[in-house]
Amino acid sequence: MKLSYQMYEAAHLAMAPARALSDAAFLWAKNPINPFSYTAYGKNIAAGAELFERMTRRYGKPLFGLDRTSIDGREVAVTERVVWDRPFCRVVNFVREGEIAVERRSKLLIVAPMSGHYATLLRGTVEAFLPDYDVYITDWSDARMVPLALGSFDLDDYIDTLIEISRFLSGPSSAKLHTLGVCQPAVPLIAAAALMGADNDPLAPASMVLMGGPIDTRRSPTAVNKMAEDRGTEWFRANCLETVPFPYPGAGRRVYPGFLQLSGFMAMNMDRHVNAHQDMFYNLVRGDGDAAEKHRDFYDEYLSVMDLTAEFYMQTIETVFVRQALPKGEMVSRNRRVDLSQIRSTALMTVEGENDDISGLGQTQAAHDLCVGLPDEMKQHYVQMGVGHYGVFNGSRFRSQIAPRIVAFTRAIDAGHGALTLS
Repeated sequence: MKLSYQMYEAAHLAMAPARALSDAAFLWAKNPINPFSYTAYGKNIAAGAELFERMTRRYGKPLFGLDRTSIDGREVAVTERVVWDRPFCRVVNFVREGEIAVERRSKLLIVAPMSGHYATLLRGTVEAFLPDYDVYITDWSDARMVPLALGSFDLDDYIDTLIEISRFLSGPSSAKLHTLGVCQPAVPLIAAAALMGADNDPLAPASMVLMGGPIDTRRSPTAVNKMAEDRGTEWFRANCLETVPFPYPGAGRRVYPGFLQLSGFMAMNMDRHVNAHQDMFYNLVRGDGDAAEKHRDFYDEYLSVMDLTAEFYMQTIETVFVRQALPKGEMVSRNRRVDLSQIRSTALMTVEGENDDISGLGQTQAAHDLCVGLPDEMKQHYVQMGVGHYGVFNGSRFRSQIAPRIVAFTRAIDAGHGALTLS
């Protein structure tokens, strides 16, 4: 049995004395009554101590922190409430002031990826849609925090969860439900829509927006896609799975650990991360607080990772990236074939980034070729020029170009118009 998880925990504990010493040096070098704090020597000590602390820190789950939004030029308060709760997922609703009991025109369920980062990675996505929708988001649990006695969670459970949430949010409400899947959820979201369509489920979502998702990884395969296909399922099983150690609540559970995922994320763009930390050091020495704060905000989120259950990770690798079962018509969930031609009433919009190095161009658009039961007027595709994977769902171009198109698409569906009526 591999002991990488235990070694990781031991290494973190072993660094405790060094972190304590670094913290003391930081407090000394930043103390305003210390004359050295105003010298180049003191500023270098403080900057180095802060970087050391940040590079050895254990980052916890961030907060959404979305307490205000602007509607028609009027600022209103926003509060969070959990409306649906299960061991591996809860649904968070962002309630605009004075509207808890008000029936709004449409709901938007944002399906966050279960791929290492927390749902808060989509903070900017949520914020962009708050003025226009009653917004909900899937807040997936860190597998190491879920006791083993509460059972397993695989890709089939993920699909079942999305179906259950869709039915819950649609319910007796007259407001239409729209769904949006960012990256990894594109496959289970479209699979859930197909299964609901096959059942002629009246509570199926009115639309789904798939953003930078791996529907067909045979199209424009990226380095990530090629690695998965070349190495095969068993390589990942042998090299990526660990057992959660005591004293975590999920002790004994097999997982794909967050720290392994993070090392993979960092390795893909190591030069950029090294340069970013060097820049932060120089900004701290120069006293450029705004630039340093932007660095802190980004890496507070980026370095916060969660464990995935082994069964979910392995089933996703096998189904989506190795076998490419969905576009081949071979995907099965609970002994039922996932037939995308059964999607007849859930409108489809796909969004891709020109420079996406995770889900290559055409991988998400492939959904249109597979959803043959949908008329063309219920489909729309958009490619955002000049953005990579992250820019598909966050950043200035997302806010100014992508989000307004999504809002227009869903409003056309609400009004009974087809997507082709949109410019």
